Amino acid sequence: MARNIQSLERAAAMLRLLAGGERRLGLSDIASSLGLAKGTAHGILRTLQQEGFVEQDETSGRYQLGAELLRLGTTYLDVHELRARALVWTDDLARSSGESVYLGVLHQQGVLIVHHVFRPDDSRQVLEIGAMQPLHSTALGKVLSAYDPVAHSEAIEADRKAFTDRTICELDAFEQVLDLTRARGYAADVEETWEGVASIAAPIHDRRRMPVGAVGITGAVERLCRDGELRPELIAAVRDCARAVSRDLGAGRF
Repeated sequence: MARNIQSLERAAAMLRLLAGGERRLGLSDIASSLGLAKGTAHGILRTLQQEGFVEQDETSGRYQLGAELLRLGTTYLDVHELRARALVWTDDLARSSGESVYLGVLHQQGVLIVHHVFRPDDSRQVLEIGAMQPLHSTALGKVLSAYDPVAHSEAIEADRKAFTDRTICELDAFEQVLDLTRARGYAADVEETWEGVASIAAPIHDRRRMPVGAVGITGAVERLCRDGELRPELIAAVRDCARAVSRDLGAGRF
């Protein structure tokens, strides 16, 4: 019978320890609780910290569960389930808005499009399921960066490329955009990624109120905007769609 790997067993025990009881624990507490030498405990914690599974408070030096572990905890929600729950609502959004609808999730430092509903007209369109969009300039990406701590870290650490002269690349300005996104519950992209194109997106949450994706519409600026501002009825429609999908995932009312 194959033997268990001791270092993995100890790492798993540390994560269970940090998941229960006090929110943050010091190195001595962790080592004592698990019967480990401080040097051994510190080495495992350092590895877990490098992988994002554990975070260390800069002031107290205590450890807590990291954002990447929270991300892995949401994997019970399969992308196919998210797409299935969103099918009816995204179809309704496309009909009511007259625009293309996209459903996106965080993947490899970007936004992966997992569902795309064509604009309901006779124009020639290309299916974009599987396409990747940037986090810092698109409406879907801004929503994920605002609500998902892993996406936020990836967005601020990435090279924020300027796609147009409207792209917000400077860190402080980008953080202000994310604050605004959280305050109003949606994100916008008006010619920040593609000339002549605008987008509106809102977050989707699961039953634990964790962000699991974003839904949005994309279309020509002249259709999504009126007098230089995004049309409020389109913003409301996108937010209603996101709330409806979230409710179907068990998130309740937002």
